[in-house]
Amino acid sequence: MAVKKTSALRSVLEAEQARLLAMIAQMEIESDDSLGYSNHMADDATEAFEQAKDLALLQNAERLLEQVRDALRRLDDGTYGKCESCRKPIDPARLEALPYLTLCLRCQQRLEA
Repeated sequence: MAVKKTSALRSVLEAEQARLLAMIAQMEIESDDSLGYSNHMADDATEAFEQAKDLALLQNAERLLEQVRDALRRLDDGTYGKCESCRKPIDPARLEALPYLTLCLRCQQRLEA
């Protein structure tokens, strides 16, 4: 992989890492544990739903952050862009869309089937 391309990929991944870290920090600040302090069960149900939704979003952001960090490690060790299953190159257009992917389209489809 060319140095210029590697540098551009690193910049994209580092920007995504910074964005996710900021998002996670903001979500943690905004987390609210006020469930059960309402006078009405419907309000508590709404609050429980919102807390569950926020937790799911936080967990998704943390998983995505780990994938971005793994992609940066693969970039450092020279394995970036290779499918972790079959070791063939991942389509550059696929990596451009989601630069932290670890599987080629064929292996991803096999995994999902």
